[in-house]
Amino acid sequence: MQGKKRVAGRGKLRETQAMIYVHKIIASPVGRLELVARGEGLAAILWENDDPKRVRLSERAERPDHPVLLETERQLGEYFAGVRTDFTVPLDLAGTEFQKAVWQALLTIPFGETRTYAGIARQIGHPRAYRAMGAANGRNPVSIIVPCHRAIGTDGRLHGFAGGLDAKRYLLALESNRLKAAA
Repeated sequence: MQGKKRVAGRGKLRETQAMIYVHKIIASPVGRLELVARGEGLAAILWENDDPKRVRLSERAERPDHPVLLETERQLGEYFAGVRTDFTVPLDLAGTEFQKAVWQALLTIPFGETRTYAGIARQIGHPRAYRAMGAANGRNPVSIIVPCHRAIGTDGRLHGFAGGLDAKRYLLALESNRLKAAA
């Protein structure tokens, strides 16, 4: 049964092909990004100098023609060109329930706005867990699409970002400038 796993389905076990990760590298204004998909969803966007412990993924096969990767590349291109303010790429996020709650809260931050770590912790019902919220933010596997760059310190300062603070500044400025141009 190599390459297969057993999964429950309607009261019985069935065999399915083990999900493998596929990837492609794209150029962007914030550096090279590795897009990673699993099945029908985007699993990760990795930065050029990303810490391999931040998002743990098994081996990946290069598949630049995978539909999810092509759609992600298209939508990111539109975002960087200033014509897209939200994303519709299907996601396949692996994380704890707390991490997923944080990532869902990040998705509610409107384009061009920011929220504090403490504010997001309150939003998910854990007002004292702002440090844990920050850690979950740092483990966000799909930076940009799940907009962790929009999370800032209570003091208004920018804190850690997997792509680096210069990339975070760039993304926030891109969104701010887009809003100013639309006004």
